[in-house]
Amino acid sequence: QVQLVESGGGLVQPGGSLRLSCAASRIIFGINAMNWYRQAPGKERELVAAITSGGSTNYADSVQGRFTISRDNAKNTVYLQMNSLKLEDTAVYYCNAVGRTPIIGREYSYWGQGTQVTVSS
Repeated sequence: QVQLVESGGGLVQPGGSLRLSCAASRIIFGINAMNWYRQAPGKERELVAAITSGGSTNYADSVQGRFTISRDNAKNTVYLQMNSLKLEDTAVYYCNAVGRTPIIGREYSYWGQGTQVTVSS
């Protein structure tokens, strides 16, 4: 079983920046994409950013131009650089890995425990 551990959350003022990290406990074989989701109180979980195994990235319209997803394969870590933070970015941010296991091809979806990001003045 793969464990994903997020870190880097905290309290920041509007306009500030944070960098979230998601470290996997080991190499994840057969991965298709690493994703960052967030869930604000009373709202559904939403996809914020994704990076595929080929390096392509996608962002939610609400964070386009402000957030950047990246990865360091040597460290089994994915990052989410968040700039120009807004009050509405306040949420618990979750890391997610999706793919298929080699040979058998069973789909998997691993989740981290989440890290709180609070944007407040």
